[in-house]
Amino acid sequence: MSRVVALYRAVARYRLDQLLPAHQRPRLFSLLLRVFPVLSVPSTTPRGERLRRALEDLGPVFVKFGQLLSTRRDLLPHDIADELALLQDQVPPFPAKEAIQRIEGALGKPLNECFAEFDANPLAAASVAQVHGARLPDGSDVVVKVLRPGIEKTIDQDLRLLRHVAGLIARWSRSGRRLKPVEVVAEYDRIIHAELDLQREAANASQLRRHFKTGDLVYVPEVHWPLTCEQVMVSERIYGVPVSDIEALKNKQVDIKLLAERGVEIFFTQVFRDSFFHADMHPGNIFVDCTKPDDPRYMAVDCAIVGQIDEQDLYYLARNLLAIFQQNYRLCAKLHVECGWVPPDTSIAEFESALRTLCEPVFERPLSDISFGHMLVTLFRTAGQFDMQVQPQLVLLQKTLLNIEGLGRELYPELNLWDTAKPFLEQWIADRYSLQNVGQRLQQDAPALLETLPLLPDLILNRLRQTPPVKRPPPTSSNWVLPLATLGSLALGVGIASEGSTAWLILGAGCLLTALFLRSR
Repeated sequence: MSRVVALYRAVARYRLDQLLPAHQRPRLFSLLLRVFPVLSVPSTTPRGERLRRALEDLGPVFVKFGQLLSTRRDLLPHDIADELALLQDQVPPFPAKEAIQRIEGALGKPLNECFAEFDANPLAAASVAQVHGARLPDGSDVVVKVLRPGIEKTIDQDLRLLRHVAGLIARWSRSGRRLKPVEVVAEYDRIIHAELDLQREAANASQLRRHFKTGDLVYVPEVHWPLTCEQVMVSERIYGVPVSDIEALKNKQVDIKLLAERGVEIFFTQVFRDSFFHADMHPGNIFVDCTKPDDPRYMAVDCAIVGQIDEQDLYYLARNLLAIFQQNYRLCAKLHVECGWVPPDTSIAEFESALRTLCEPVFERPLSDISFGHMLVTLFRTAGQFDMQVQPQLVLLQKTLLNIEGLGRELYPELNLWDTAKPFLEQWIADRYSLQNVGQRLQQDAPALLETLPLLPDLILNRLRQTPPVKRPPPTSSNWVLPLATLGSLALGVGIASEGSTAWLILGAGCLLTALFLRSR
């Protein structure tokens, strides 16, 4: 009940009801405001600022919800999204005694059996967890991340309240319904519960570390798995310069231009090479290894939120971005329909016209002034007018790109993402459909194909039995049955003799199936 009262007080104080059109504001709320007046901020204060301050008053769970909302630029007005992006997790640390109790309870043994040293003063504190420095018995420096006591109960309570508010907004306001409040809260529920599982975060970190183990682009701290569980995560301690401390980077004579360009390269490598990317790359989670100033390396922490994109979405995303680069709006419209991002009955001509109207003014500016991230936002926003439902993984991609672009241009204002992005996408598409990569994919999929092939004759015959007979000229295909069967047998023989040559096995199986199909006709 106290949280409901706090919510009412925040809504009334900051007059958040004014975010809705006058004719859609709930009358009950206006009545309560007259009966129980509260001291409110001036109505001349920008609406985005009022919303941000209200969320800050409501506490860390609402702050994190506002941070999520700031990434939904396909739904929110720009002024509100920009203001919510200023939200930070500024919460006081909880006592070290409680942290130690939680660590010992989660690991099932005393602290001195786990660590040779443990710093009671936290290195950082956030809404969900806080981090302490420590040293292992072997002398390795580590950081210990531990969940806040009682955070699970707090989050569940506030989520119930958020779901209730989302349902009211969806019922009260047509414009509010367009923001999909119920779906956004459901997405937040999924994300914040993922952050409550530190073992999942550790697994994400291990995967990311594996992807970049052989390169010099980014370093991910090693996880100490024997001391990691759902409530506690122990990982290698890194010593780097925060990427936002540009003055310190310049003092160490770091190649800032190269650092900015590598940030963009890291993003595209994660997305298009690995289909697995760090989706919370704000400056607080990124450090720089300055031991080689002319060859700087990023260091990434906090892998609680990661994004994954399936092969089909990745392919269509790359082609859509290339089409935008080439100002080929018709192709972009067709691709949206092909991949199912917009309904199949969408008018290609109307969609193309909408894209042209929004993008052409942008392309009149110098390329170095064009925001690649905002171009992606524009693409999704325009598609939203044609009933496109933006998938969570694409929202995370959009958010990460905006973070990377903002970070890169803060480091090096002249950074031109287009010069980096376009060749990368063109090369990715060329490599994806090269003979070598197609062959590798066939080889990877061969076991599943060969496992399914014996079932295909029955499936074909069942399909033929279900299909009504159609009058047709006498078949001439029977002349091909014997040669195809012979060729298939020979190919299978070569594949077996070559100790499982995938290409020959697939060719042979294909020929035999075709022969069976022709014979059945």
